[in-house]
Parts: sequence; C-alpha cells; structure tokens
Amino acid sequence: MSLELWLAYVLASAVLLVIPGPTILTVISYSLAQGPRARLPLVAAVALGDSTALALSLLGLGALLATSALWFTAIKTVGGLYLLYLGIRLLRSGVTPGDLPAPAAPESRLRLFANTWLVTALNPKGMVFFVAFLPQFITPEAAIAPQLWILAITFVVMAVINATLYAMFAAAAHRLLASPRAQRRFNLAGGVLLAAAGVWALLARRPA
Repeated sequence: MSLELWLAYVLASAVLLVIPGPTILTVISYSLAQGPRARLPLVAAVALGDSTALALSLLGLGALLATSALWFTAIKTVGGLYLLYLGIRLLRSGVTPGDLPAPAAPESRLRLFANTWLVTALNPKGMVFFVAFLPQFITPEAAIAPQLWILAITFVVMAVINATLYAMFAAAAHRLLASPRAQRRFNLAGGVLLAAAGVWALLARRPA
C-alpha cells in the first residue's frame, strides 16, 4: 500500500467519522447525562466496538479477497454500488430532529461501557459498510491481509480520537447537531464522499 493511498483512506475515514451516527449520538447523550466520568468507558467502548465489527468483517473479507481476482473484482463492484447508493441516499436525506434525549443514568460505568459497545459492535450496517469501504483502498498486487489490518487499525485509532473529542465537547456537539444548517453540511460532505468512492470503485482498473 502506497503512502498516497493510505493518506486518501485517512482523509475519507476522517470525514465519515465526523458525520454523526448511532455511536456518536450515544457518546454525546451519555456524556451530557454523566459528565466527565463517562469519558473513559465511552472511548474504551468505541475502541472495542469498532475493533469487534472490523474483526468480524475482516475474517470473511480477507479470505474472499485473497482467493482470486474474480472475487476481488466482484466485491469491489458490489461495494462500489453500495457506497454510491449510500452517498445518493445521504445527499437526498432531510434534516433529522435536533433534540438528542439523554438516556437514563446507567447503574455503573460497566453498564455504560456495555451499552455503548453493543451500539457500536452489533450494528449490521456498520459491518456491511466496512466490507464495502475497505477494499477500495487495497492494492491487489500486494498481500491482502496486512493491508486490511493496517486499514482497520488506522480506522480504530481515528474512531477513538473522534469519540474522545465528541465526549469532551458534548455540549457544543449537541448544539452543532441541533442546527439544520450543520446537518445539511454533514449530509452533503458525507454524500459526496461516499458517492465519489463508489464511482471510483466502479471505474477503477480491475486486477488481471
């Protein structure tokens, strides 16, 4: 994997992570309800949750990509179509309600950790997204497995940083997410990125 391809992946992941999803909304809600004491279990849960989802995705994805060029082409094509679909849907989506209800206070930090881990790790849409997203940044001529793990570790590290920042600035993040203008910008940026990744995957040169 070239440095340029890895940097492109970092940029794409950064934009996608900033867009609020179920995990970030959970982090913000718990941070508002619990205060600074929730930061460590929340960040730990995001790290473990993303690691779990990525590991489950990579177990099957790595084997398929290493099997043949035909499977590589098929997965990149299906993944490209899926990313294009997600991008168009995000571009067409409206503004979601801005009020983020704070959940009831958990009994312990362990309960808070478990709840956030479940939201992050057991989201099937997240696993499908990883399967579609990661192959777009793979160099087929090189060993597949090391590249997948580099991408996975990079994403988890960035997700931890992202969750930490959202937890630290939960009140400001809450106000930002409540703004229709900000939500439209999130949707526009994410939609353009996903659609571009899908088109790139569909037009990319296939391995022989």
